[in-house]
Amino acid sequence: MTSSLSVIILAAGKGTRMQSAKPKVLQTLAGKSLLGHVLDTCHQLTVDDTIIVHGFGGEQVQDHIDQQYAHLPITWVAQTEQLGTGHAVKVTLSELPKDGQSLILYGDVPLVSCQTLATLQDANTNGMSMLTLTVDNPFGLGRIKRDKDGNIEAIIEQKDANSDEQQIQEINSGIYCVDNALLHKFLPKLSNDNAQQEYYLTDIVKMAVADGITIAAIEPEHTFEIEGVNNRQQLASLERTWQGKLVADLQEAGVQFADPTRVDIRGTLSAGQDVFVDVGVVFEGDCVLGDNVYIEAGCVIKNAQIGNACHIKPYCVIDSAEVGAGVDIGPFAHLRPETVLSDNSKVGNFVEIKKSTIGDGSKVNHLSYIGDATIGTGVNVGAGVITCNYDGVNKSQTIIEDNAFIGSNSSLVAPVKIGDTATVAAGSVITKNVDAHALAFGRARQTQKNDFKRPTKK
Repeated sequence: MTSSLSVIILAAGKGTRMQSAKPKVLQTLAGKSLLGHVLDTCHQLTVDDTIIVHGFGGEQVQDHIDQQYAHLPITWVAQTEQLGTGHAVKVTLSELPKDGQSLILYGDVPLVSCQTLATLQDANTNGMSMLTLTVDNPFGLGRIKRDKDGNIEAIIEQKDANSDEQQIQEINSGIYCVDNALLHKFLPKLSNDNAQQEYYLTDIVKMAVADGITIAAIEPEHTFEIEGVNNRQQLASLERTWQGKLVADLQEAGVQFADPTRVDIRGTLSAGQDVFVDVGVVFEGDCVLGDNVYIEAGCVIKNAQIGNACHIKPYCVIDSAEVGAGVDIGPFAHLRPETVLSDNSKVGNFVEIKKSTIGDGSKVNHLSYIGDATIGTGVNVGAGVITCNYDGVNKSQTIIEDNAFIGSNSSLVAPVKIGDTATVAAGSVITKNVDAHALAFGRARQTQKNDFKRPTKK
């Protein structure tokens, strides 16, 4: 029978060096809060309960997580005094089951992988496992002290380490998998008799060794998995490291980046083969690109699905839209939520489309606004066309059927329907339905004054 798994996330730190009114764990990396990264990762495992220890800005942290992760059962525990990591875990004991295991994680160490956590859990066969790393420069970090047989015997903090201990290069990440029974046994015994007068979580290692427990240690695949964030510089550095990892994975899948250092992926991005992404492109949320997609510079693509062989020209914004195959978009087009572009359609420069469906092969080429509309196949929408969908109170629908032609600078006042193969003359204001195959004019008769004189400056 598999042991139950709890997750304890320490998220009480103020993050003074961030110089922010926002708690450190709510700072964002790749478009997601640091704490959000940890929650998303650990819940790829089978987790029975999650305990988050909060402190500074606890209400902000709780409100954010409750909004974003309402589907997760989370227990909140307050750490009213910052007395060390051992104390932070100790305050969870009243909520922590006495059987099973716990992963101890940190809200400001966002990039530990699910694979690493799974391996850490599997390694805990004797009561405790921990994540360590051998580094060239261990200054400031807790050292892993081993006995002559290579078994872990203690963790020595930098300020408490003697000269020999400071030469040790294997460091403690602070991430553990521990049997809950041991946490209930050891944590009440912690002492703050040390250089920092704090209750060190690391002291449970010494206690476990004294009880004859052999502690398993594993190393993560990537160094960045144990990197924490304490200031803006570290946050920016970790952002670039993570972006590099995301881009490298996509390159292996067949995506070409004009400059891998000038793209941001703030969510998840999956892509087919022979995709090209130019500089300055930002992906947000969940995005899917088909094969042979070509995205030019400066585009922002959010929660969008892009079909095969699409060409997205510079500086387009695509937000929560679905784009079929062989579609041309832009430059400077804006696709707002609930927009659907069918196969081989075209949306040109400075066009805005909102909550509308554009049919197969239809074109909205220049300087137009299409909102709350359904456009059929083979439709041509001229430059400067507006669907007037809002009367100040309600939104109304515009329907343009197959093969219609909408002349430039026309306004279609919804609710209105343009019939199959109908034509709307340029410059028309259309307030009534137009029958199939008809030509509709909606403009004043042109007049001319031959004796007109321009005013002169007085």
